[in-house]
Amino acid sequence: MSARRSIADLSAALADRAESFCRQYFPEGRKQGNYWQVGDTSGAKGQSLAIRLQAQGERKAGSWQDFATGEYGDLIDLLQERLGSVTLKETLREARSFLGEAPCPAVPRDTQRAERPEAASSKRIARARKLFGAGKPLLGSLAVSYLQGRGITRLGPALCYHPRVFLRQGEDDPDPPQRAPALLAKITDIRGQITGCARVYLDPSTGSLAAIESPKRILGQLHGHAIRFWSGTGRTDLIVAEGLENTLSVGTALPEFDLASCLTATHLGLFIPPPGITRIWIARDNDEAGRNASTRLRNQLESNGIACGDLVPNMGDFNDDLRAFGKDALRRSLLEAMKAQGLEIEDG
Repeated sequence: MSARRSIADLSAALADRAESFCRQYFPEGRKQGNYWQVGDTSGAKGQSLAIRLQAQGERKAGSWQDFATGEYGDLIDLLQERLGSVTLKETLREARSFLGEAPCPAVPRDTQRAERPEAASSKRIARARKLFGAGKPLLGSLAVSYLQGRGITRLGPALCYHPRVFLRQGEDDPDPPQRAPALLAKITDIRGQITGCARVYLDPSTGSLAAIESPKRILGQLHGHAIRFWSGTGRTDLIVAEGLENTLSVGTALPEFDLASCLTATHLGLFIPPPGITRIWIARDNDEAGRNASTRLRNQLESNGIACGDLVPNMGDFNDDLRAFGKDALRRSLLEAMKAQGLEIEDG
């Protein structure tokens, strides 16, 4: 039997015991219908990562996707991520041990769990820094065409472009990774250290989003962090929003404000503000997820003495508003909402 076939057999055997696998390696998760939901590949609490427990049509049992990062794969991939910086051979040995086909690993599993998630996170952060470091300037790139096509003119050093980023087409894609152009955005912590890299895959012929499953993906760590755009004025106000394009749409209308993009509603609710900020404007999407995230963030911030204001689009999100009504109308709408909540500003 070939090594490739052996790995496929192990993956199928793990999938047959997907729920037991989840309960052992991701005990902080919980069952939701046909899925086991957990925060990320390190096993943290949350709901961003979903593992399919039973096959559904052409969707295989054991397949998973992290909706915050765009990562996906089978249970062999997930086990390797869970164990951290180990070799494939060690991962397969762990899989066989779980299935009762090999002796238990020499290192106690509780010890592995305590150490390896941090190692796995560090590995992803290092990859994210390397990827962003390999990016090219935005000027004249496909990424600028994409943003301008959505009415966005607010850019910054948090963005760059790479013409050939590794890409897997879909969750169950058996083919080797391809390469595709992508807009890259660096995710940083409150000290300015890179913790992740957001990838927006683009269609090289049209400059629009690539027609693939999950064209927006994240590598590294996003929890509490954000993509940041500074105005250079040293303001104590900060606008915090969900998606990258929505954040930049607000920034296009309000170039004098500092911005932070949390990329998802879940991570909007987990945002950690930098020192010196006294008021945060929460620019959420006009949906239930946005409302819930805004409430969670507001409760956290106000308990720490930071004032909050709400900014809500007329349509689904702020990029919809920008494209439908134009930059000037969006600016007027945002400033009116801010003034109604106590912001004193002269709109020159």
